[in-house]
Amino acid sequence: MSEFTELVDLASERLGGAVLAASDEFFAPRENLLKAAKPVWIEDKYTDAGKWMDGWETRRHRAPDHDWCIIRLGLRGVLRGVVVDTSFFKGNFPEKCSLEACRTEGQPDAATLASAATPWTEVLAISPLRGDTQNLFEIRRSDTFTHLRFHIYPDGGVARLRAYGEVAPDWENIRRAGGRVDLAAVENGGLVAAASDMFFGSRHNLILPGPSRGMHDGWETRRRRGPGFDWSIIRLGAPGTIEYIEVDTSHFKGNFPESCSLEVCHAPGATPEQVSSGDNKWQEILARTKLQAHTRHTYESALEGTAVAATHARFNIYPDGGVARLRLWGRLS
Repeated sequence: MSEFTELVDLASERLGGAVLAASDEFFAPRENLLKAAKPVWIEDKYTDAGKWMDGWETRRHRAPDHDWCIIRLGLRGVLRGVVVDTSFFKGNFPEKCSLEACRTEGQPDAATLASAATPWTEVLAISPLRGDTQNLFEIRRSDTFTHLRFHIYPDGGVARLRAYGEVAPDWENIRRAGGRVDLAAVENGGLVAAASDMFFGSRHNLILPGPSRGMHDGWETRRRRGPGFDWSIIRLGAPGTIEYIEVDTSHFKGNFPESCSLEVCHAPGATPEQVSSGDNKWQEILARTKLQAHTRHTYESALEGTAVAATHARFNIYPDGGVARLRLWGRLS
C-alpha cells in the first residue's frame, strides 16, 4: 500500500459517502462500491441477472460508450490518492478508468451534478486497470472537493472505490458556533497518525463518528507478553485546549485495557514519524486511570494542564486491549 492509504477515506459510507447516480448497474448495484467491508466471493451465488458479485458491475457494451457513476463524498477534503479495487473481477473488470472531481455548496441532486452547469476537474487521466487487484493512483492536487465522477472504460465491474485524503472542515462555521468541539473527530479533521499495534482493530476506528458497532469497530491490540504498554497518536483537526475526554470501551468485556492516560504536545506541521519518535515534550493531562469493561468513561475535573494548546494527543492504554471510541472535547486556540 501507499502512504496515502493511511489517510481518511473521504468517500466512505461510514462518513456519509454515497453513489448518487450511475449510467448502468445491471449485474451489481452501485451502492456496493463504497461499502466499508472488504469485498467477498461466494462461489455458487447467482441472481436473475447472472453471477452475484460484491461490487458495481455494468452490462456489456463497446467503445466509444463507457460507464460512469457520481459520488458524494462523506466529508469534503483534499484528495491524495484513490484505490480502484477490482477484487474477484477477473474476466469482467474495466480496461481503464478516470476520475473527475468538483466542489459544490449545499446538496445538489444527481441531475444537477450530471449537467453542463457543474464544472468538473480531471484529477486522474484515463489509466489502465488490472483485474482482481487493488489499483493505486496517487493524486497531486491541493483543491478541496465534495463530489467525484468515476469513469470506467468501456464497462465491467469494480468491487470498491476508496478516495483517500485530508478532511477540510468548515472552521469558520465551527468557530461561529462557539463552545466545545471534538478536536479529535475525523469529521473535524482529526487523524490517528500512528499506533504501537492494531492487530485486531484499526487505529482509525477510534475517532469515527457515532457509537461503535461492535468489537470489530474499535481499536484493539494483540496481547502484550512483555513489558511496556500500547499507544496511539492523534493529530487534532486544529490546535486547541482539551477540556473533556471520553474513553468508550463498549463491547470490550474480557479484553479492555486495565487503565489509560493521555498526553498532549504542541508540534505544528510534524510528521507522524516525528511525533512518534519521542523527541516531543509531551505533557500529561490525564494521569493513569483505571478503566472498566463495556463502559463510557468521562473525565473533566481530573484533567491537568488543560491550558496547553495542543496539536497532537498521545492516548496510552495499559498494558494492551481494545477501546471503541476516543473523544477529545475542547476549544480552538
